[in-house]
Amino acid sequence: MTDPRMLARWFQSQRPRLVAIAVNLLGDAAEAEDVVQDAWLRLQRVDPAGIDNLAAWMTTVVSRLSLDVLRSARRRHEAPLSAERWPAHADVAPSPEDEASAADRVGVALLVVLETLGPAERLSFVLHDVFGLSFPEVAAILDRSEASARKLASRARARVRGAAPSRAVSRTDDRLVAAWLRAAREGEFATLLELLDEGAVLRADYGTHSETIRGARDIAERAALSAKLAANSTRVLINGRPAVAAVVRGRIVSVMLFGIQRGRITALEVLAGPDRLHAIAGLDEAVGPHT
Repeated sequence: MTDPRMLARWFQSQRPRLVAIAVNLLGDAAEAEDVVQDAWLRLQRVDPAGIDNLAAWMTTVVSRLSLDVLRSARRRHEAPLSAERWPAHADVAPSPEDEASAADRVGVALLVVLETLGPAERLSFVLHDVFGLSFPEVAAILDRSEASARKLASRARARVRGAAPSRAVSRTDDRLVAAWLRAAREGEFATLLELLDEGAVLRADYGTHSETIRGARDIAERAALSAKLAANSTRVLINGRPAVAAVVRGRIVSVMLFGIQRGRITALEVLAGPDRLHAIAGLDEAVGPHT
């Protein structure tokens, strides 16, 4: 495939798959796009005719570039939640259909659990268990033995299974949290107010300080002003409870857990900062550098 136009068309046909791999590895759509674009530039600098399997070659390049990002000092030393750290513009929020599809694919609370894995574990699990690459292929990407790749994936798989919820969340509760997140993204005060029980209570622990907000109206007003935070959030399950995790550059910076009774949100618990995220799904192992 030496014709530049044919190569460009081929790349566009592969792009969704490559971006999906990078997103699952990095947890950040913007970084994933950057990685895939970098891989495309690298492809343009080599002779495609000398590559036996272009799709496999691009998968390897995207995976290794993602691994480099995961290992970078910038990601390892990501600071805790701070208003100054939010990007000037929020990423485009995924549709409910996109979120449901992703949840079906990667499993319950996987976003939270992936944050506890080292880069090599994360890559082994995502490539093999999510995208179906063989262990010899994963081993080649990691430049390790097949046995090592299997062991890494096995450890990651055990962590994922260990974080599985003890009970299933009802479809009604799941839809309620999805509706809350959509309304928060749009700043829809009236919808947020309707979803809350009149006596709802929000308790927030930021590590350095805490606060309590009582009453549906005050909570809805706060949520309606948090569209940027909501745009960077995704639904997860934590210990069997419906929750929302806020993610910045692939790092979980805060979580909000919901208490639901009789079709209304009665309690919200916000945890932010490394000290408060320690106890959630093994996140204590995600605070320090990965090796």
